[in-house]
Amino acid sequence: MRNIKLVIQYDGTNYSGWQIQPNRRTIQGSLEDALLKITKIQTRVIGAGRTDAKVHALAQVANFKTESAIPAEKFVSALNSVLPPDIRVIEASEEDENFHARFSARGKIYRYYVYSGKYLNVFWRNYVYYYPYPLDLDLMLEAAKFLEGTHDFRGLAAANSSTKNFIRTLKSVELKKEGEKLSLQFIGNGFLYNMVRITVGTLLEIGRKKIKPTVIKEIIETGNRSLAGPTVPAHGLFLVKVLYDDLL
Repeated sequence: MRNIKLVIQYDGTNYSGWQIQPNRRTIQGSLEDALLKITKIQTRVIGAGRTDAKVHALAQVANFKTESAIPAEKFVSALNSVLPPDIRVIEASEEDENFHARFSARGKIYRYYVYSGKYLNVFWRNYVYYYPYPLDLDLMLEAAKFLEGTHDFRGLAAANSSTKNFIRTLKSVELKKEGEKLSLQFIGNGFLYNMVRITVGTLLEIGRKKIKPTVIKEIIETGNRSLAGPTVPAHGLFLVKVLYDDLL
């Protein structure tokens, strides 16, 4: 049995997330349908992470086991010939039997885009969060420093999370502004459900001077979700990269 690794890009706009769900379009389901067409065998695809509905990926990673004789690199063109145009396989390679897209990963990079100009370019509407308010970037950068390191992030996770271990390490949090467009990048060894979207919502509240930068420290110390900002929409979020070596 061969173990094939895929690197995949997708526009999540028209999908109900990564994970297969009954009667819904999903990334995992689309990949499995495509593999069935080219190998004639139902094959399970394992993803590095379960991105939510409307979340995008620049380089999601997946793997699957197969007895197909198709050369690994040929899966790129074969899959792309039958996949919908908003999903592209950009790399394929054969790995040893122990490689697992999720459990072998050491971390991930996520990036969230916010636009605060007078009006939103119509062609960006599915890829940035329109937030038309002045933002104090210095306050947001001050707050971001409290996020870096190893902490209990339960106060920045969805309240209904079933996770038992809330300890995660954020290697870095970077904010970059180009004109009216702001990107917030998070590099970490793992992320709780809605952690990035809640963190971005909190940082935006800080940027609007509605709450102080030190509230991040208080949220981490108390685990109090009610101190954090709102969960921003999913469509501004991109999975940038899955890390299999040490964190950058």
